[in-house]
Amino acid sequence: MTALVIAEHDNATLKGATLNTVTAAAACGAEVHVLVAGHNAGAAAAAAAQIAGVTQVIHADGPSLAQGLAENVKAQVVSLASGYSHILFPATAAGKNVAPRVAARLDVAQISDVTKVVSADTFERPIYAGNAIATVQSADAVKVLTVRTTGFDAAAATGGSATVRTVDAVADSGLSTFQGSEIAQNDRPELTAAKIIVSGGRALGSAEKFNEVLTPLADKLGAAIGASRAAVDAGYAANDLQVGQTGKIVAPQLYIAAGISGAIQHLAGMKDSKVIVAINKDPEAPIFQVADFGLEADLFAAVPELTQSL
Repeated sequence: MTALVIAEHDNATLKGATLNTVTAAAACGAEVHVLVAGHNAGAAAAAAAQIAGVTQVIHADGPSLAQGLAENVKAQVVSLASGYSHILFPATAAGKNVAPRVAARLDVAQISDVTKVVSADTFERPIYAGNAIATVQSADAVKVLTVRTTGFDAAAATGGSATVRTVDAVADSGLSTFQGSEIAQNDRPELTAAKIIVSGGRALGSAEKFNEVLTPLADKLGAAIGASRAAVDAGYAANDLQVGQTGKIVAPQLYIAAGISGAIQHLAGMKDSKVIVAINKDPEAPIFQVADFGLEADLFAAVPELTQSL
Protein backbone atom coordinates (compact mmCIF):
# COMPACT_ATOMS: atom_id res chain seq x y z
CA MET A 1 0.00 0.00 0.00
CA THR A 2 1.11 3.53 -0.76
CA ALA A 3 -0.53 6.74 0.46
CA LEU A 4 -0.38 10.11 -1.29
CA VAL A 5 -0.48 13.24 0.88
CA ILE A 6 -1.46 16.44 -0.90
CA ALA A 7 0.85 19.08 0.52
CA GLU A 8 -0.47 22.48 1.50
CA HIS A 9 2.05 25.22 0.75
CA ASP A 10 2.55 28.73 -0.57
CA ASN A 11 5.06 27.67 -3.25
CA ALA A 12 7.90 28.60 -0.90
CA THR A 13 7.19 26.85 2.39
CA LEU A 14 5.02 23.99 3.58
CA LYS A 15 2.07 24.66 5.87
CA GLY A 16 2.09 22.86 9.22
CA ALA A 17 -1.08 20.92 8.35
CA THR A 18 0.95 18.86 5.88
CA LEU A 19 3.05 17.41 8.70
CA ASN A 20 -0.02 16.22 10.62
CA THR A 21 -1.43 14.66 7.47
CA VAL A 22 1.82 12.74 6.90
CA THR A 23 1.42 11.23 10.36
CA ALA A 24 -2.11 10.12 9.48
CA ALA A 25 -0.87 8.59 6.23
CA ALA A 26 1.82 6.63 8.06
CA ALA A 27 -0.82 5.34 10.49
CA CYS A 28 -2.56 3.70 7.53
CA GLY A 29 0.40 1.32 7.38
CA ALA A 30 1.36 2.61 3.96
CA GLU A 31 4.46 3.98 2.33
CA VAL A 32 4.05 7.77 2.25
CA HIS A 33 4.46 9.93 -0.84
CA VAL A 34 3.81 13.69 -0.91
CA LEU A 35 2.52 15.69 -3.88
CA VAL A 36 3.71 19.28 -4.12
CA ALA A 37 1.63 20.90 -6.87
CA GLY A 38 2.47 24.53 -7.53
CA HIS A 39 4.53 26.96 -9.58
CA ASN A 40 8.17 27.72 -8.82
CA ALA A 41 7.63 25.51 -5.78
CA GLY A 42 11.04 23.86 -5.70
CA ALA A 43 11.68 25.10 -2.16
CA ALA A 44 8.43 23.55 -0.92
CA ALA A 45 9.29 20.26 -2.64
CA ALA A 46 12.73 20.27 -1.03
CA ALA A 47 11.15 20.89 2.38
CA ALA A 48 8.72 18.01 1.81
CA ALA A 49 11.65 15.70 1.05
CA GLN A 50 13.02 16.42 4.54
CA ILE A 51 9.87 15.24 6.35
CA ALA A 52 10.55 12.14 8.43
CA GLY A 53 8.74 9.08 7.09
CA VAL A 54 8.25 10.36 3.53
CA THR A 55 9.86 8.15 0.87
CA GLN A 56 9.05 10.12 -2.27
CA VAL A 57 8.02 13.65 -3.21
CA ILE A 58 6.19 14.20 -6.48
CA HIS A 59 6.77 17.72 -7.75
CA ALA A 60 4.30 19.02 -10.32
CA ASP A 61 5.28 22.54 -11.35
CA GLY A 62 3.49 24.80 -13.79
CA PRO A 63 1.54 28.05 -14.17
CA SER A 64 -1.78 26.15 -14.03
CA LEU A 65 -1.01 25.19 -10.42
CA ALA A 66 0.32 28.56 -9.25
CA GLN A 67 -2.75 29.57 -7.24
CA GLY A 68 -3.92 26.12 -6.22
CA LEU A 69 -7.19 26.35 -8.16
CA ALA A 70 -9.27 23.37 -7.11
CA GLU A 71 -10.15 22.21 -10.61
CA ASN A 72 -6.50 22.08 -11.71
CA VAL A 73 -5.19 20.49 -8.51
CA LYS A 74 -7.97 17.90 -8.76
CA ALA A 75 -6.87 16.98 -12.27
CA GLN A 76 -3.26 16.66 -11.10
CA VAL A 77 -4.20 14.36 -8.24
CA VAL A 78 -6.49 12.22 -10.40
CA SER A 79 -3.71 11.79 -12.97
CA LEU A 80 -1.60 10.13 -10.25
CA ALA A 81 -4.34 8.33 -8.31
CA SER A 82 -4.06 4.90 -9.91
CA GLY A 83 -0.89 4.09 -8.02
CA TYR A 84 -2.25 4.79 -4.53
CA SER A 85 -4.42 3.06 -1.93
CA HIS A 86 -5.00 6.25 0.10
CA ILE A 87 -5.14 9.92 -0.88
CA LEU A 88 -5.06 12.29 2.08
CA PHE A 89 -5.74 16.02 2.32
CA PRO A 90 -5.52 18.28 5.39
CA ALA A 91 -9.07 19.24 6.46
CA THR A 92 -8.36 22.90 5.74
CA ALA A 93 -10.21 25.25 3.42
CA ALA A 94 -7.89 24.26 0.56
CA GLY A 95 -8.05 20.54 1.28
CA LYS A 96 -11.81 20.50 1.64
CA ASN A 97 -12.08 22.36 -1.67
CA VAL A 98 -10.17 19.74 -3.66
CA ALA A 99 -10.90 16.42 -1.92
CA PRO A 100 -14.61 16.12 -2.89
CA ARG A 101 -13.72 16.77 -6.52
CA VAL A 102 -11.11 14.01 -6.45
CA ALA A 103 -13.48 11.57 -4.75
CA ALA A 104 -16.24 12.31 -7.25
CA ARG A 105 -13.91 11.89 -10.21
CA LEU A 106 -12.68 8.55 -8.83
CA ASP A 107 -16.27 7.52 -7.99
CA VAL A 108 -15.44 6.73 -4.35
CA ALA A 109 -16.80 7.95 -1.04
CA GLN A 110 -14.86 10.67 0.75
CA ILE A 111 -14.25 10.18 4.47
CA SER A 112 -14.12 13.60 6.10
CA ASP A 113 -12.42 14.93 9.23
CA VAL A 114 -10.59 11.74 10.17
CA THR A 115 -9.31 11.96 13.74
CA LYS A 116 -7.98 8.41 14.13
CA VAL A 117 -6.80 5.63 11.86
CA VAL A 118 -8.02 2.31 13.25
CA SER A 119 -6.70 0.26 10.34
CA ALA A 120 -5.97 0.70 6.65
CA ASP A 121 -9.69 0.69 5.81
CA THR A 122 -11.27 1.85 9.08
CA PHE A 123 -11.29 5.39 10.45
CA GLU A 124 -12.87 7.47 13.20
CA ARG A 125 -14.47 10.84 12.58
CA PRO A 126 -16.57 13.16 14.78
CA ILE A 127 -20.27 13.66 14.11
CA TYR A 128 -22.96 15.77 15.79
CA ALA A 129 -20.50 18.60 16.46
CA GLY A 130 -18.08 16.19 18.09
CA ASN A 131 -20.57 14.71 20.55
CA ALA A 132 -20.28 11.29 18.96
CA ILE A 133 -17.51 9.48 17.12
CA ALA A 134 -18.40 7.43 14.06
CA THR A 135 -16.24 4.49 13.02
CA VAL A 136 -16.28 4.26 9.24
CA GLN A 137 -15.05 1.31 7.18
CA SER A 138 -14.44 1.79 3.47
CA ALA A 139 -14.37 -0.95 0.82
CA ASP A 140 -13.30 1.48 -1.91
CA ALA A 141 -10.10 0.63 -3.75
CA VAL A 142 -8.84 4.16 -3.13
CA LYS A 143 -9.62 5.87 0.17
CA VAL A 144 -9.97 9.65 -0.14
CA LEU A 145 -9.60 11.22 3.30
CA THR A 146 -9.53 14.68 4.80
CA VAL A 147 -7.58 14.72 8.04
CA ARG A 148 -8.47 16.84 11.06
CA THR A 149 -4.97 17.95 11.91
CA THR A 150 -5.66 18.37 15.62
CA GLY A 151 -6.13 14.59 15.84
CA PHE A 152 -2.55 13.77 14.83
CA ASP A 153 0.87 14.86 15.99
CA ALA A 154 3.01 16.65 13.43
CA ALA A 155 5.65 14.55 11.71
CA ALA A 156 9.22 15.76 12.17
CA ALA A 157 9.98 18.40 9.54
CA THR A 158 13.59 17.27 9.28
CA GLY A 159 15.41 13.98 9.26
CA GLY A 160 13.93 12.53 6.10
CA SER A 161 15.68 11.95 2.79
CA ALA A 162 12.95 11.33 0.23
CA THR A 163 13.62 11.32 -3.47
CA VAL A 164 12.00 14.07 -5.55
CA ARG A 165 10.30 13.00 -8.78
CA THR A 166 9.23 15.66 -11.24
CA VAL A 167 6.05 15.19 -13.26
CA ASP A 168 4.42 17.38 -15.86
CA ALA A 169 1.80 19.81 -14.59
CA VAL A 170 -1.70 19.38 -15.97
CA ALA A 171 -3.03 21.86 -18.48
CA ASP A 172 -5.28 24.63 -17.21
CA SER A 173 -8.85 23.33 -17.11
CA GLY A 174 -10.27 26.73 -18.02
CA LEU A 175 -13.07 26.20 -15.50
CA SER A 176 -11.93 28.96 -13.16
CA THR A 177 -9.47 31.83 -13.16
CA PHE A 178 -7.59 33.60 -10.41
CA GLN A 179 -8.64 37.25 -10.22
CA GLY A 180 -6.65 38.49 -7.24
CA SER A 181 -6.31 38.34 -3.49
CA GLU A 182 -6.19 40.67 -0.53
CA ILE A 183 -3.81 39.29 2.06
CA ALA A 184 -4.50 40.33 5.64
CA GLN A 185 -1.28 41.28 7.43
CA ASN A 186 -0.97 39.78 10.88
CA ASP A 187 2.07 39.71 13.10
CA ARG A 188 0.46 37.15 15.40
CA PRO A 189 0.82 33.37 15.12
CA GLU A 190 -1.51 31.65 12.66
CA LEU A 191 -4.64 30.62 14.53
CA THR A 192 -4.53 26.92 13.66
CA ALA A 193 -0.80 26.66 14.49
CA ALA A 194 -0.68 28.84 17.63
CA LYS A 195 0.40 27.32 20.94
CA ILE A 196 -1.68 29.88 22.90
CA ILE A 197 -5.02 31.36 21.86
CA VAL A 198 -7.03 34.08 23.57
CA SER A 199 -10.64 34.05 22.39
CA GLY A 200 -13.50 36.43 23.06
CA GLY A 201 -17.25 36.13 22.79
CA ARG A 202 -20.34 38.24 22.44
CA ALA A 203 -20.10 39.36 26.07
CA LEU A 204 -17.34 41.80 25.10
CA GLY A 205 -20.05 44.02 23.66
CA SER A 206 -18.23 45.82 20.83
CA ALA A 207 -15.25 45.62 18.50
CA GLU A 208 -13.55 48.36 20.52
CA LYS A 209 -13.88 46.44 23.78
CA PHE A 210 -12.86 43.21 22.06
CA ASN A 211 -9.56 44.74 21.04
CA GLU A 212 -9.11 46.80 24.20
CA VAL A 213 -9.54 43.84 26.55
CA LEU A 214 -8.01 40.92 24.62
CA THR A 215 -5.14 42.46 22.68
CA PRO A 216 -2.95 43.36 25.72
CA LEU A 217 -3.34 39.82 27.11
CA ALA A 218 -2.53 38.26 23.74
CA ASP A 219 0.51 40.53 23.41
CA LYS A 220 1.81 39.49 26.83
CA LEU A 221 1.38 35.79 26.03
CA GLY A 222 2.50 35.94 22.40
CA ALA A 223 -0.86 34.44 21.57
CA ALA A 224 -3.18 34.33 18.59
CA ILE A 225 -6.61 35.90 18.94
CA GLY A 226 -9.78 33.93 18.27
CA ALA A 227 -13.49 34.61 18.51
CA SER A 228 -16.78 32.81 18.85
CA ARG A 229 -19.23 32.84 15.96
CA ALA A 230 -21.48 35.19 17.92
CA ALA A 231 -18.64 37.71 18.23
CA VAL A 232 -17.82 37.43 14.53
CA ASP A 233 -21.47 37.75 13.49
CA ALA A 234 -21.78 40.84 15.68
CA GLY A 235 -18.81 42.42 13.90
CA TYR A 236 -16.47 42.38 16.90
CA ALA A 237 -13.83 40.30 15.10
CA ALA A 238 -12.85 39.33 11.57
CA ASN A 239 -14.31 36.19 10.04
CA ASP A 240 -10.92 34.47 9.82
CA LEU A 241 -10.65 34.56 13.64
CA GLN A 242 -13.71 32.37 14.17
CA VAL A 243 -13.13 29.20 16.16
CA GLY A 244 -15.73 26.46 16.01
CA GLN A 245 -17.56 23.95 13.89
CA THR A 246 -18.10 26.50 11.11
CA GLY A 247 -14.77 28.22 11.73
CA LYS A 248 -11.31 26.89 12.51
CA ILE A 249 -10.53 23.77 14.49
CA VAL A 250 -7.74 24.44 16.96
CA ALA A 251 -5.86 22.50 19.63
CA PRO A 252 -3.32 24.82 21.27
CA GLN A 253 -1.40 24.17 24.47
CA LEU A 254 -3.48 26.89 26.18
CA TYR A 255 -6.91 28.21 25.20
CA ILE A 256 -8.33 31.16 27.13
CA ALA A 257 -12.04 31.76 26.55
CA ALA A 258 -13.24 35.17 27.78
CA GLY A 259 -16.95 35.87 27.69
CA ILE A 260 -17.72 32.74 25.67
CA SER A 261 -20.71 30.77 26.91
CA GLY A 262 -19.63 27.56 25.21
CA ALA A 263 -22.20 26.73 22.55
CA ILE A 264 -21.78 23.23 21.19
CA GLN A 265 -20.57 24.58 17.85
CA HIS A 266 -17.76 26.50 19.54
CA LEU A 267 -16.74 23.58 21.75
CA ALA A 268 -16.41 21.39 18.67
CA GLY A 269 -13.62 23.67 17.47
CA MET A 270 -11.49 23.93 20.61
CA LYS A 271 -12.24 21.16 23.10
CA ASP A 272 -9.07 19.26 22.11
CA SER A 273 -6.95 22.10 23.55
CA LYS A 274 -4.49 20.82 26.13
CA VAL A 275 -5.48 23.36 28.82
CA ILE A 276 -8.72 25.37 28.67
CA VAL A 277 -9.25 28.44 30.86
CA ALA A 278 -12.74 29.92 30.96
CA ILE A 279 -13.63 33.39 32.27
CA ASN A 280 -17.37 33.99 32.53
CA LYS A 281 -19.68 35.58 35.07
CA ASP A 282 -22.42 33.00 34.42
CA PRO A 283 -21.77 29.97 36.64
CA GLU A 284 -24.05 27.87 34.43
CA ALA A 285 -22.12 28.60 31.22
CA PRO A 286 -21.46 25.32 29.34
CA ILE A 287 -17.84 26.33 28.78
CA PHE A 288 -17.12 25.45 32.42
CA GLN A 289 -17.95 21.80 31.70
CA VAL A 290 -14.92 21.42 29.43
CA ALA A 291 -12.61 23.94 31.14
CA ASP A 292 -9.60 22.79 33.13
CA PHE A 293 -9.68 26.09 35.03
CA GLY A 294 -12.77 28.23 35.41
CA LEU A 295 -13.01 31.76 36.77
CA GLU A 296 -16.49 33.03 37.58
CA ALA A 297 -15.89 36.75 37.23
CA ASP A 298 -16.58 39.85 35.16
CA LEU A 299 -14.16 39.60 32.24
CA PHE A 300 -13.78 43.40 32.06
CA ALA A 301 -12.14 43.27 35.49
CA ALA A 302 -10.55 39.82 35.40
CA VAL A 303 -8.78 39.98 32.04
CA PRO A 304 -7.01 43.33 32.63
CA GLU A 305 -6.01 42.12 36.11
CA LEU A 306 -4.61 38.92 34.62
CA THR A 307 -2.74 40.94 31.99
CA GLN A 308 -1.27 43.22 34.64
CA SER A 309 -0.15 40.24 36.72
CA LEU A 310 1.82 38.64 33.88
